[in-house]
Amino acid sequence: MSSIPIIPTGPQPAFFDEVGGHETFVKLVDAFYDGVADDPVLRPMYPEEDLGPAKERLVMFLEQYWGGPTTYSQQRGHPRLRMRHNPFKVNPDARDRWLAHMRVAVDGLGLSPLHEETLWSYLERAAFAMVNTFEE
Repeated sequence: MSSIPIIPTGPQPAFFDEVGGHETFVKLVDAFYDGVADDPVLRPMYPEEDLGPAKERLVMFLEQYWGGPTTYSQQRGHPRLRMRHNPFKVNPDARDRWLAHMRVAVDGLGLSPLHEETLWSYLERAAFAMVNTFEE
């Protein structure tokens, strides 16, 4: 009698769950905004005195994107990332600074290599897509 491998059917866990859920995304966003808070190029792009609301929005967005709660869409509608970033001058310098702070944040999560690469690949693509000017 030959053995036939059983291929699991049914829903696979979401990336959100695989990396630790809400706590992981809060840790990522907190570390990211620690860098943004003192960045002379990025900080002015956040008009609120308190970065707390920006942190909350990014956590909700990333959680939803990666298969977690859909709170972002429930509260804010479609993400429309390009439109939401259009009022700000996002040039290559701003992109690179954003990526540098996010790299530190991602490195601090201690994810498996596959999860880290999956997350980083998305963040890098998103950062490049947000560039809306090449002016200084």
